[in-house]
Amino acid sequence: MTGTMRVPRSRGAFSGLMLVLLGLWGGLIPFVGPYADFAFSPDEPWHVTDDRLLLSVAPAAATVLGGLIVLAVANRAAAILGAWLAVLGGAWFVVGGPLSVLWNADGVGTPLGGEARQVAEQLGFFTGLGTMIVFFAALALGRFAVVGVREARLAEELAEHDARREEPWEAHPPAGSRPEGVTQPMARPQGRYALRPDQAPPAEPAEPADHRVAGEPGAGRA
Repeated sequence: MTGTMRVPRSRGAFSGLMLVLLGLWGGLIPFVGPYADFAFSPDEPWHVTDDRLLLSVAPAAATVLGGLIVLAVANRAAAILGAWLAVLGGAWFVVGGPLSVLWNADGVGTPLGGEARQVAEQLGFFTGLGTMIVFFAALALGRFAVVGVREARLAEELAEHDARREEPWEAHPPAGSRPEGVTQPMARPQGRYALRPDQAPPAEPAEPADHRVAGEPGAGRA
């Protein structure tokens, strides 16, 4: 039903907000991470390379855009489209680095620091970040794919209302209105103005059942 395509904006509020925040993190951390010694080489703030744009900024932009769509729209189809866009962004965070060897990319560098920090950087920049994005995008997909009982009931009421509006005017005339040319019988006077039995109009004589004219065949027959 068409009415079930509308959903409350609050349905995707949490998932959309998390997708926006995760997308902003993924797009900014390669450039601001060096301020906190949390980066890949070269550890220079705001150092822009083609690989960083392709492997970090591009999926981050897709995630933020998808999150904004999930957060703002009230249409089921548009929200599902935004969630799928965020899924693609999160998946690219996970598989973009390994796939970049296909076009001989230099990559985003190597993680800095000790083993624990290197693991945290790998998770925070790519694999862990992408997994969380896919999780919240899938959560949004699940919520928008289900039609609630209240939404189905509201859609039925809207369909009935539209059906009544499309019916001819004669089927549901407004109260107090009558079609032209239709008269109503006059009400008999009541109370002091009512007619007494002796004032009742005389009844019209009934026509005889057999009225023949002289000269017609069978007029003189009994």
